[in-house]
Amino acid sequence: MARRAHDRANIARKVRDLRKERHWTQAELAQRLGLSQNRLSEIERGKGSFTAEQFLTILKLFNVPLTHFASERRPSSEVQNTLARLGAVHLRENPDVLPSELFEEAGDAIREVLIAAESSRHITALAPVLVHNIDRINLKKLDAQFIEIGLERRFAWLIANTLAALHDELGEKLPRDLTGIYRRGEVVLGAFLTGDIERRLPRAVARPTDILDPDIRSAKTLKEVESSRSAISRRWGIATGLQPEDFVNALRASRVSR
Repeated sequence: MARRAHDRANIARKVRDLRKERHWTQAELAQRLGLSQNRLSEIERGKGSFTAEQFLTILKLFNVPLTHFASERRPSSEVQNTLARLGAVHLRENPDVLPSELFEEAGDAIREVLIAAESSRHITALAPVLVHNIDRINLKKLDAQFIEIGLERRFAWLIANTLAALHDELGEKLPRDLTGIYRRGEVVLGAFLTGDIERRLPRAVARPTDILDPDIRSAKTLKEVESSRSAISRRWGIATGLQPEDFVNALRASRVSR
């Protein structure tokens, strides 16, 4: 709860700073967002939050990337160590980096990595993290956090790719204990994806494409990526060169590294 309040306050502060840089009054920005001035004032003071639609409008109005609103960025080595401890054991740990207090839960790491989207290796490593922590992650809570910032499609896309990787791996001869873990992950993630998430699909994909890869910097590159993206990425409206096979490889690498 404290972490969520911190994120909300961080977004509100940065929106206020952007508004002042444009020399817009609260009334001017509120009108563009379909809010009352009083409501915007409350949000800027940390007493509320923007809807997903309002947040996407803010990104367009100020022409800033989503990562502009991310909380203080964690060093890559700190993130990698956390993922390795949470199940992505194929990632190399740096013994000189201390554990982060901000990554006490697997859900925190998943949220941080997907929002920043800076490393494809870290993103695919979320598959074994999800699977090995399936009973310790509050999927509904995490989904609600992604909805709040307008990125619920990324979370659904991650789950869909993890399920595809599990299906592929379960076709192999695995140790009994690992088979049990994978089966459990398949059941829980499958039930969650086909519940509320699937029912949101038509409304979610009607929005502009969610550009995941940081190296997509032109309309030409975006078009090329969109033409070659996987069926899962196309279904959830994600622009990325990552393929389901990349998640299979991450899950397999974490398995053989144990």
